[in-house]
Amino acid sequence: MSDVNTQRRDLLDLAERVVARARALGADEVTAVASRGSHTSITRRDGKVEQATEATSRSVSVSLLVDERFSSHGTSDLRPDALDAFLARAIDATRYLETDPDRRLPDPALCGRLVSDDQLEQLDPDHLSYTASDRAESAEALERAVRERSPASTISSATYVADGVSVLARVTSNGFADTQADGWFTGGAEMTITDPDGRRPEASAFYGARHRATLPGAGLIADEVVARALERVGSGPIASGAYTMVLENRAARQILGVLGGALSGNALHHQRSCLAGKLGERIGSDLLTIVDDPTVPRGLASRPWDGDGLIAERRPIVSNGVLQQYYLGVYYARKLGMPVTTGGRSNWILPVGTRSWQEIAAEHKKVIFVNGFLGGNNNAATGDFSFGIQGVLLEDGAPTRPVSEMNVSGNTLTIFHQLVEAANDPWTFSSVITPSLVFTDVQFSGM
Repeated sequence: MSDVNTQRRDLLDLAERVVARARALGADEVTAVASRGSHTSITRRDGKVEQATEATSRSVSVSLLVDERFSSHGTSDLRPDALDAFLARAIDATRYLETDPDRRLPDPALCGRLVSDDQLEQLDPDHLSYTASDRAESAEALERAVRERSPASTISSATYVADGVSVLARVTSNGFADTQADGWFTGGAEMTITDPDGRRPEASAFYGARHRATLPGAGLIADEVVARALERVGSGPIASGAYTMVLENRAARQILGVLGGALSGNALHHQRSCLAGKLGERIGSDLLTIVDDPTVPRGLASRPWDGDGLIAERRPIVSNGVLQQYYLGVYYARKLGMPVTTGGRSNWILPVGTRSWQEIAAEHKKVIFVNGFLGGNNNAATGDFSFGIQGVLLEDGAPTRPVSEMNVSGNTLTIFHQLVEAANDPWTFSSVITPSLVFTDVQFSGM
């Protein structure tokens, strides 16, 4: 980790110099973020490397308040002379803007951190010793596992592994200064097979984690992508109507996302939120509880502080169906005259149930098990949404046919009242850590 620690010190020094220089050039308030990121990726197809990339980048972004006028700028040219010229141009340009005093920095007492890097575990200690040979071996093992399991109907398959590390320093002119570092690993595969009717169903399985040891093995990923591809053979629409929907854990974030968009300060301020004025009101069934927790060890959205530098802490968003908080960063909280919470979502955690989704589905005459989405749209202002789906029709708990070419539609203000049970299978390879969710009387359109 010594290399990362050196990067932290260098970036912190760079951000501090940027803040000092911008202040000297006439900025009233300054936020500087200096960052460095590196990533590698390998894609294999047909026994060969199809693509391999390796990249490293460094940049500085700066937010300025000049005569109560605000602007943000970024550059990757970090030479001292170039930075001076960049800052001078940015400050001069800011003076031409309209005033926006709500952009002032937050109270320093609200900024900082409560959790250490050791507690967050955002960087795998073995990451720096992970070599090019290790990456090539991982890619080969994953491709080998997929090819060994591929059915005769396979047209093509590809596997993908990648990893990266990012380090950043944030410094503000009101005294905040800190650094953070995180890493990530991903692995996955995709496959296209032949359907007897001539179609070519596709499937994929991808996983991401902070620590490499957390990722599933090559065999598990291969088994999953093959099973998903075979599951889609012969898929098609069924009769339109209202069905019980079991929403697979990894797919649940699509529906939860329609809720997240309506909670933002931006949507509230611009009157584009169907949840405006609903704090303290019921927006779902008693089973809907969402906790935003940026302190989850190894969480994919964990952080020591948010985009305003505010201390990151666990927050109830919805408790037993009742809306508790919006996402209000410093700027939109001032605009709306409301208390500051935080400007953006971190890890969303939903409580788990006691039964498997299969046990739950067996109690319903007909169930559509939704395990994927294909396009669609949602409107945060009205709450309406419509998404294309993939999945399986189950009757009395038994799968009877694969489903596709259908849409699920509803409204944010009603769909979560239809939540009747959560399964016992939380999906941990996402920043939305949720089990499979069961909804009744959900509208599907097909034939």
